[in-house]
Amino acid sequence: MEQKWVSVLVVNNPAQAEILRGLLDAQGVPARLLQEPAARALGLHMGPLGEISVLVPEDRQAEAEAILAAFFSGEFEDADD
Repeated sequence: MEQKWVSVLVVNNPAQAEILRGLLDAQGVPARLLQEPAARALGLHMGPLGEISVLVPEDRQAEAEAILAAFFSGEFEDADD
């Protein structure tokens, strides 16, 4: 049976998308990025074609959302900075 993947966040910045995918992977949650192929080919980063979805397995959605919430609230920041 094929795993169902769901979007936990949509961003318009490819670098941010890669960072968030890496964060989830580092926390043990598999993640993929999905963007309209034409947008990648044309280098679009704005509007609906520029949207990049961060996908995780459906059964890991709650865990991924908690990790992202912690990241955006600053819980992953280094106290020495």
